Amino acid sequence: MVIIAPYLIFTSISNTVFSKNEKRFHDARDVESGQFGFVVTEDGKHLACFATINHEPPVNTSVDFTWRSGVAAEAWTKVVKKGSVDAMELELKKMEDTIKWIHEEMLHLREREQQTLKQNMKTNSIMGWSSLVSLFICLSVAGLQLWHLKSFFEKKKII
Repeated sequence: MVIIAPYLIFTSISNTVFSKNEKRFHDARDVESGQFGFVVTEDGKHLACFATINHEPPVNTSVDFTWRSGVAAEAWTKVVKKGSVDAMELELKKMEDTIKWIHEEMLHLREREQQTLKQNMKTNSIMGWSSLVSLFICLSVAGLQLWHLKSFFEKKKII
């Protein structure tokens, strides 16, 4: 996955980006703006640390920071500028990431479809059994009513 993150600060700071294994992806000291980009090979959380340099008197610091990943990362050329990659390879990399994302979404949707299908089958089964039980109860009540009426009419000697 590709990560792109531009930032703008109104005072001098230090900026460092770490992976969950404390691998350093970016390190900038005494800067007011910048952009970092890197390719992530491991899943998990990544940490961006912004630290102000000692100010006398202390000042409030505001950071304008945008973290983009995957296909949404716009500045692909800055990520791959280290190698001599031509435009076609860059476009293919973008397409590959898009295809991976679409494939993951399709797998997720299939999994959700299977869960929904199981839930529907379970619900249909419950409704079928509930209908049979309800029918049995109705027929039982009707039978009891007929028995009661028959015994009532026999006592009154109508039948």
